[in-house]
Amino acid sequence: MFRREIDGLLLTFHLAGINNQNFLMRDEETGTYWQQISGMAVAGALKGRQLKLIPADELTFALWKTEQPAGTVLQDATQYASGYAPPNWDEKMQKTPTVLSYPESGLKPRDLMLGIHAFGASRAFPYEAVRQQKLIQNHVGTEPVILVVGPDGESVRAFRQKIPGVAETPEFYRMQNGSFLMDSATGANWNFQGCATSGKLQGVCLERVDVIKDYWFDWRNYNADTSVYR
Repeated sequence: MFRREIDGLLLTFHLAGINNQNFLMRDEETGTYWQQISGMAVAGALKGRQLKLIPADELTFALWKTEQPAGTVLQDATQYASGYAPPNWDEKMQKTPTVLSYPESGLKPRDLMLGIHAFGASRAFPYEAVRQQKLIQNHVGTEPVILVVGPDGESVRAFRQKIPGVAETPEFYRMQNGSFLMDSATGANWNFQGCATSGKLQGVCLERVDVIKDYWFDWRNYNADTSVYR
């Protein structure tokens, strides 16, 4: 998800084509072409400019509703219903050949990855590994991060592992007693929003780290120096 504004100019985007099986968008105002995965302008008057990423979650509806009970939902445009992806779109895409592969990685082109580009580095975490392990404490570049699966068993968020105001980098533990996470440095409980819910740190929140869910071939193509969590 990206901001539509560049230098005060509000852009209107349309799907314009496919580049290496990744969408290209074209804006009405300048005719510039933009790459979907990166938000980078690749041709036209604004070539080289970068759309600003907006932090966003990919959550199950049930979990999102518990966090945002007053939230609203964008309705389908009924006149375009026939053009929407079918319910089994994910299954069909798994069988669709790709133009890129990277077999040396040991990964399948359409393996789903949770990609992080931050702290001067790129790192990909296989989605199934994260979902099965529930809590991963690792790093992106030299920065310690955690990836944690939500109470729905599907949604994932990432955070810097450092607690604001606490010198040491703590270990986090997933709890089974009704709490969600606990840290080793202070013993505080933490919820899926990354905020402490008990103790002297109550109300303190970990720094969110943006995550992009993407197929391996696509993430690798636009992040050539990426490392992979194994």
